[in-house]
Amino acid sequence: MAGWQDLIRDVVDFPKPGVVFKDITPLLADADGFNAAIDVLAAPWRGLALDAVFAIESRGFILGAAVSRVLGTGFVPLRKAGRLPAPIHAQEYALEYGSDRLEVHADAVAPGARVLIVDDVLATGGTLQGALALARMQGAQVAGASVLIELAALHGRERWDRQLPLEAAIVC
Repeated sequence: MAGWQDLIRDVVDFPKPGVVFKDITPLLADADGFNAAIDVLAAPWRGLALDAVFAIESRGFILGAAVSRVLGTGFVPLRKAGRLPAPIHAQEYALEYGSDRLEVHADAVAPGARVLIVDDVLATGGTLQGALALARMQGAQVAGASVLIELAALHGRERWDRQLPLEAAIVC
């Protein structure tokens, strides 16, 4: 294997024309590649006192759960609308190709909890911005964010709070 990064493939015109989708399923299917990617995502946060990883539905769940395991933290799923049974906080956000809404249980973490946000792709920055707003609604202290892939041409990093670290395993 040349490198775990080579296990990510581009799918043109998915989910709509003009979008180049980053398909991570070949990476997930390769044990060595997946482990290497998780190590890279977790590395900047090792040694920090974190309480939880907030991960964004759906591919962010896969990465975030593995990162939380490596870092020894709890895991908090940020879900799409209508999928959580208890009282929630909700945040609308813009996508590269539309808009959506994230939700989290209102009691997911205690106020003051230190959290890391994890997702698969940073495109326009709307999803990470929504996740940050939800974490703050919880009263959480956000340590930063870690993404597998940053699509630099879409300038999503510009929407992130510049006072917080944002780590990308791959920038393309």
